[in-house]
Amino acid sequence: MNKALIIVDMSNDFVHEDGGLTAGKPAQELVPYIIDLADSFLANDDVVAVAMDAHQENDDHFKLWPVHNVIGTWGQQLYGGLKEWYVANEHKDNVLYIPKINYNAFFKTDLAEELMARGIQEVHVVGVVTEICDFATIAGADAHGFRTVLHKRGVATFTHNVPALAGMLKDGYVPADLLIELMRMSFHTAVIE
Repeated sequence: MNKALIIVDMSNDFVHEDGGLTAGKPAQELVPYIIDLADSFLANDDVVAVAMDAHQENDDHFKLWPVHNVIGTWGQQLYGGLKEWYVANEHKDNVLYIPKINYNAFFKTDLAEELMARGIQEVHVVGVVTEICDFATIAGADAHGFRTVLHKRGVATFTHNVPALAGMLKDGYVPADLLIELMRMSFHTAVIE
């Protein structure tokens, strides 16, 4: 084991069409790719970590964003086939579930320690959303000394589904593709198309 796959925020609230802060269909279409990738990591005795937003009902985070991923709710549960995949594999030592309170899956979690204890040197990231939690998690992995890999076919954004963000597009908001290039430049992230 020297690689880990981090599946970021693939919850009902971020993926299901009725989710509180959904990326919708683009995120739903990632599920088969992510499951196949997770299976290949497990087949190679590598680590798969599910990093999931975990908010309290009265979280200050909701001053900025619509309510999402409240602990213990349907919205925080893994979406669709990913939930089934996790239930079938959660008993394995190389499958981790990491609740997170920040965009960065490494911030105030034991993710770095868990990965280092297993000799992980390279972190692969998939999930949502590209320009927020995926970007921050890549930055966090880099800060902890891990090589980073982003799977472009395994990430999606909700920019066009959030009215406040869609309006930003007109005001110079940075598109996800540009941030992927910044990951390459800033964190030496390998990008798998």
